[in-house]
Amino acid sequence: MKLSKNLFAALLVTSAACSATVLAEDKSQPPARVVSVDNMADGEVKKVDRENKKMTIKHGELKNLDMPGMTMVFQIRNSTFLETFNAGDKVKFFAEKFDGAFVITDMQLAK
Repeated sequence: MKLSKNLFAALLVTSAACSATVLAEDKSQPPARVVSVDNMADGEVKKVDRENKKMTIKHGELKNLDMPGMTMVFQIRNSTFLETFNAGDKVKFFAEKFDGAFVITDMQLAK
């Protein structure tokens, strides 16, 4: 019985390590981050291009990217954002530069 518990524990640790490695190797997505609402920019969705996975947003300053407010197109790699948000929605969002493109990594309706 003791051998079974040790074997199970070893398999559990190995499985967790393998899962973490697979997740870390997914280069198609920006790294997951927990973003404080204080670090998010205010914006208004102007256009949602679901087919091309892009959104046009008129936004305030993006502090993390040292970018002033403007209207621009962002890539959307999280399909939930494309299903949830529509033109005219007031949002708070966080964008990062990833593989040479500006990608929204977190987004929610503004309160």
